[in-house]
Amino acid sequence: MEVHQDLRVYDKGRVTIVEIMGRHAGWLAGSAALATYAGAGPDLVYLPEVPFNMEEFWQNVNGIYRSKGSCMVAVSEGVRHADGRFIAESGDKDVFGHTQLGGLGAMLAESVKRQTGAKVRSIELSLLQRCASHVASKTDIDEAYMAGKAAVEAAVAGQTDKMVAFERSTENGQYVCKAKLIGLTDVANVEKLVPREWINPRGNGMEQPFIDYVLPLIQGKRPCGRNTPFPVSRSSKKSRRNRSGTDNLPFPPGFSV
Repeated sequence: MEVHQDLRVYDKGRVTIVEIMGRHAGWLAGSAALATYAGAGPDLVYLPEVPFNMEEFWQNVNGIYRSKGSCMVAVSEGVRHADGRFIAESGDKDVFGHTQLGGLGAMLAESVKRQTGAKVRSIELSLLQRCASHVASKTDIDEAYMAGKAAVEAAVAGQTDKMVAFERSTENGQYVCKAKLIGLTDVANVEKLVPREWINPRGNGMEQPFIDYVLPLIQGKRPCGRNTPFPVSRSSKKSRRNRSGTDNLPFPPGFSV
C-alpha cells in the first residue's frame, strides 16, 4: 500500500513492477491483492499457477497506464512460459539442482519501457518479505508461537520425523487455526498451489475467494511499546546510547517500532 501511495504522487505517470517471492506457488504475490482490496494496491497480479504471456502483459500494462496515468504490477518470481520455462531463468542451477532465478522485475521493467515508452522502475522485496517481523500481524505471531510450542512438546514426548502443520476451520463464522503433526513423507516435495478458480479468468488478478481465505491471516496489531528493546551488539552499544547515558532510544511520544 505504501508503494502504491508513492506511485500516485508523481505528476508524470510511471509503471512500478514489484517482484515477489514464489517459485511455484503464488500465495505471497497473490496476497498483494489485499492492498487492492483495501483501496491502494497493484492493478495487476501475476502468479506461477497461470502461464505468463509477454504480449498480453504489455497490453495490460499499457492499457492501464494510458487510462489511469500509472500502473502497479505485483508479479511472482516464478512466472513461466506456457511450455514451463521460467521467464527469469538464468541457466544456472543451485546446489539442489533447481533452476536459479533472478532479475525478473528488472527484465519486465526494461521490456515495458521498450514497448510503451513509459517511465518504469522495478522493486525486488527480497528477504524483507520474510524477515520484516515488525509488520507481522497478531494472528501471525500467535500461530508462530503455537507452532513452536507444539514442536517442542512433540520433541520432548519423543516424537520424530514429524512436521508441525496448521489446520484451519470456521467455527461460528470465525476463522480458527490449530496445530497438528504430520509425517515428513507426506509433505516432502509437495506444494500447495493457489486454486485456479481463485485467480481471475485473464490470469492477472485475484478473485474474492482468495481474499476471503487470506484476509484472516493479517488480523490484529502486534503489541509494541515505545521502549521496545533492540538487539545490541558490542560494537553498536555505545553509539545507541542517548545523552542521558541510558540504552533507551529517544523516540518521540506515540512512536511505535
